[in-house]
Amino acid sequence: MKNILRFHILLFSFFVLDAFFPFSTYAEGGLDTGDIAWVSSASVLVMIMTPALGFFYAGLVRKKNLISTLVQCIAIFALVSIIWALWGYSLAFGPSIKGIVGDLSHFGLSGVGIEPNIAYASTIPALLFFFFQLKFAAITPALMIGAFAERVRFKATLLFIGLWVTLVYSPIAHWVWNPEGWLRQLGAIDFAGGTVVHISAGISALAAAIVIGKRKGLTPQTELLPNNIPFVILGASLLWFGWFGFNAGSTLSASGLAGIALVVTNLAAASGAISWMIFEWITKGKPSAVGISIGAVCGLVAITPASGYVTPLASICIGFVAGIVSSLAMNWRSTRSNVDDSLDVFACHGVSGIWGALATGIFATLSINSAGVNGALYGNISQVFIQLLAVVVVSIFSFVASYAILKGMGLFMNIRVSDESEQRGLDESEHGETAYS
Repeated sequence: MKNILRFHILLFSFFVLDAFFPFSTYAEGGLDTGDIAWVSSASVLVMIMTPALGFFYAGLVRKKNLISTLVQCIAIFALVSIIWALWGYSLAFGPSIKGIVGDLSHFGLSGVGIEPNIAYASTIPALLFFFFQLKFAAITPALMIGAFAERVRFKATLLFIGLWVTLVYSPIAHWVWNPEGWLRQLGAIDFAGGTVVHISAGISALAAAIVIGKRKGLTPQTELLPNNIPFVILGASLLWFGWFGFNAGSTLSASGLAGIALVVTNLAAASGAISWMIFEWITKGKPSAVGISIGAVCGLVAITPASGYVTPLASICIGFVAGIVSSLAMNWRSTRSNVDDSLDVFACHGVSGIWGALATGIFATLSINSAGVNGALYGNISQVFIQLLAVVVVSIFSFVASYAILKGMGLFMNIRVSDESEQRGLDESEHGETAYS
């Protein structure tokens, strides 16, 4: 057993070393083995984020819904893997139809093989680029389940996710990341998914919470405590770990920019955790473990669009502000709003994502990324307005489309579980299992 463990450690070390100090420079066809090793490793890091999110959410819900919350993330990953291979990737990254959506020329990964897709990355196989982007497509809809946790049927969740990835996520990814996408053509920048991933998921989650309605029996006086705080800390820690692949992997190369993305990702997460901790200490008298964990995630969300464009000092500022604004949004939602966003997906991902997108327009600098742009602090204030346009467009589209999808589903099926099933818990009513004996 010890020999097997040593072998896996040695193998992982080889991939990490090869990513930054390639043992061989080029493979056939201009492929770079160092870039291939790094993007492969980053893809695996991003993959772990979906089950990590499952543990994060599962620890926050009531114990009667722990399994259902966790398994939804695994099932979503499996479902989106197939959708992305059949048509999702082609809609997002295929040849553009008037900058709106890709055609279906890559349906079933047709034409996606070992040769690189020069439009996206010239030194890694097109199939590896597909694989990396799959991990983004999988975790984005999984983020939304926190908004309607504890009350939606499993099959309704899967149907909604399938439609959402096809009709919402893929077009937005095309607009922002496809070189021919209309927002990309206008100059909007999003290094690793602040707009594509977090704003789309956070705003869609808000729409879903409104359509589906509140959980039964909740009153303003109801206190819903996390059932397993160690799960929350575990999930947040693994998200932090996987986020290095999320952001630094988006360089698509083993380069100095990847090193910068690693550093700013860590600093923003740390800053978000600290600002949430300080805010709770001041307003509630005690800093909670859950709050510190959520603050770190908010910092990670906010730095995502900026991770390949900003300095380390800017990342600290971005993460610090994210922790505060998301905490304020969460408190407002719970005390002043009638919306039951169960796990505050909008406050965490929507608000921090919006701040991160705008902050990118403020702090971006060509000194970090010569292929990027300067932001407002470096003389290009127009970039803030371009970022704002992208935020507004993606927010409106995500909300309206998600609202329409769920309303349409409600015409021919019950989206919510019955009152009796909700009372028993989704673990037992939907899966016939319980987390604790």
